[in-house]
Amino acid sequence: MKFTIDEIIKATNAKILKNELSGGSFSISTDTRTISENDIYLPLKGAKFDGEKFCLDAINKGAAGCFVTCDSFPPNAKIVLKVENTLLAYMAVANYARNKFNPITVAITGSSGKTTTKEMVYSVLSENFKTHKTYSNHNNEIGFCQTVLSMPVDTQILIIEMGMRAQGEIELLSKYTQPDYSIIVNVGSAHIGRLGSLDNIAKAKCEITKYQKPDGTLIANDSKRIRDFVNFDGEKIFYSINDVTIMESRPSYTKFIYKNEEYELQVEGNYNVENSLAAIELAKKLGLSYEKIKKGLYNYHPIEKRWEVEEIKGLKFINDSYNANPDSMKASVSTFVELYKNPVVVIGNMGELGDQEIEFHREVGDYLGNKENNKNIKFITVGDLARYTGEELAKFGFDVKSFDNNFETSRYILDNLDVGTTIFLKASRTMKFEEIIQTVKEGDKHQ
Repeated sequence: MKFTIDEIIKATNAKILKNELSGGSFSISTDTRTISENDIYLPLKGAKFDGEKFCLDAINKGAAGCFVTCDSFPPNAKIVLKVENTLLAYMAVANYARNKFNPITVAITGSSGKTTTKEMVYSVLSENFKTHKTYSNHNNEIGFCQTVLSMPVDTQILIIEMGMRAQGEIELLSKYTQPDYSIIVNVGSAHIGRLGSLDNIAKAKCEITKYQKPDGTLIANDSKRIRDFVNFDGEKIFYSINDVTIMESRPSYTKFIYKNEEYELQVEGNYNVENSLAAIELAKKLGLSYEKIKKGLYNYHPIEKRWEVEEIKGLKFINDSYNANPDSMKASVSTFVELYKNPVVVIGNMGELGDQEIEFHREVGDYLGNKENNKNIKFITVGDLARYTGEELAKFGFDVKSFDNNFETSRYILDNLDVGTTIFLKASRTMKFEEIIQTVKEGDKHQ
């Protein structure tokens, strides 16, 4: 996406330190590795990284100019723009583009399921509109800018996923996104270590409406906390799994009825059904027919490491290790053991749970132990925290094996599990459970 210098200055309120070019249009680049002619380099800064140190490198590689936060700059730069904060300047350019091309803008957040919901919304709305979305889970401030600035200029629907690490971050994203529609998928215990309580998490998620267009619509899970803390005077639509009738549920397929209409998903789990309700409600607001909504939902497929099925040496692996928190752990494991006979569940550490991390890991074990009556379920835990989950499960009579790392786990799988076994992998991304799959691929079943 290209802009004139006047547009960039208008968006960022930058001070011109140097301008030797009278016209032309330019792209914004934050990466000197891919810099090209007619790019203006915007150096981002982090706790351990200062992109401004690479301004000269960017200019030497052909960039037309650069942003700076001080008065010094490469002498061979043709354009130099000074701003106080380069990240806010980046977001300001993205906001300028959002308003210049003015797609209908949808913002999505939630403690868990927001990426899945985003993908479902995209799958449905793409049936009727030219739609652009956040890539993968790139849901922070930089991801917002990359999403907006990579959208085709004829985009009709822009979908922005919003993550957070602390209060105020979703408010900042809302300020520069200015959504027409907002979706709050749920409020759960993810990031409770950073925010301290479920009420604080709810308040942070509800920041999504802070800069929402007043004539827009909030679509949210029917949660008391969301109802209590959301501050939005526009239209509000609340949805609930309690309004759903499940007609059929089996591996990679669910049929359900919602508000007297039948839908199908090529995934399992009530939590996926509940996520789909947000897509249904938004699509109805945007005038999509029932047939298009139904087709769009049926065409939805999970992204990598979300119920990713792979057969290796006669073993079936279902990899759902994209992310994990207590709520998603309970929901996904419960769904798996309901759908598969004699299942094996590999549970790893869940991250960002703060001082209560041991308690939350024990709570998962207690929940599953109370819920599941099938004592043929085998549980494997990986990591120091997941071991507490295993201790609780063992109290209920389940077969539990605990290991310190992925290699030990994969060796146990190779040496002890029979061909035909289905194995479910669930952990936070930092556990790198793909290593288990890779070791099984490389190992010998008969060693």
